[in-house]
Amino acid sequence: MAVFLAVANRKGGVGKSTVAVMLAHALAVHGSKRVLLIDLDSQCNASLILMGGQGWNEARKAGKTIADYFYDLFDGIPANARDYVSKNAGDVSAANGKPASISVVPGSLLLEDIQGELYLKQANQSNIPDVVANRVRGRMESLIRRFEGDYDVVILDCAPGLSFAALAALKTADKVIVPFRPDYVSQLAVDRVAMLIEDTRNLDDLSEIPMDDRRYACLANYVRNDDKDYMMIEEISLVHPVLETFLPQRNGIANAFDYVGQLRPIDVKYSDAAGDVKELYQEISRVIDSISANKKTKVPVS
Repeated sequence: MAVFLAVANRKGGVGKSTVAVMLAHALAVHGSKRVLLIDLDSQCNASLILMGGQGWNEARKAGKTIADYFYDLFDGIPANARDYVSKNAGDVSAANGKPASISVVPGSLLLEDIQGELYLKQANQSNIPDVVANRVRGRMESLIRRFEGDYDVVILDCAPGLSFAALAALKTADKVIVPFRPDYVSQLAVDRVAMLIEDTRNLDDLSEIPMDDRRYACLANYVRNDDKDYMMIEEISLVHPVLETFLPQRNGIANAFDYVGQLRPIDVKYSDAAGDVKELYQEISRVIDSISANKKTKVPVS
């Protein structure tokens, strides 16, 4: 069974898509994992990073995006989920020089519109808004899970805000990675998404859940070599589980997300940030191994 990792934060500009793609690269190359990235953000940044503008545009014209997938299969039409997957995505090579095992369900500019249409379709069956919303979210969750058997890791790149797709991703995820900038605005955003993930009303209720039992882990991003940033990371870690790895501001990270269309080793792609990518991989791989072990030991409910 695949491990589902969502990358989410209700705040924009914290590097969700770059972290999602970095995880895909690292897990595919360093971990030899079969990785699928599902782009649930209508900005489509992860898709553009992995496919380039031309590749993404071809998928859009062919009707092979996440919006098409949700719309086409929402009512139980027996279509093949694999038809919406673009394989051999990205410009990073595996150790053998071949394309890293990364696939992507491309994002769509129309995803928000499609979610609205699906809500209206369900509204014909009930006049209770919460019931309709839960049906839409639940159906999206089941559609996301259709990819479970084909991959080792499925990464869900979420849009900021509370779209049905984002809520479905948070519900589906075995672990949610929450990138944040070390500033006070991000601290408030982490509080909000954490309460959403753990379904708690306030921080007092959240504090009753042990750190090790929470379904999310925060990742400090855009970290400067500055005491203020380190102090903010430490302050957030008093309330939330924070990964030991943090991503500094480096040219290697900023430049790595230009799609060049030619395969290159991961260390070349990330240049001076290659060590940061490896460190993040090592920590996340331990998380994945723990989740996989727990899944294997679960006794099916009869």
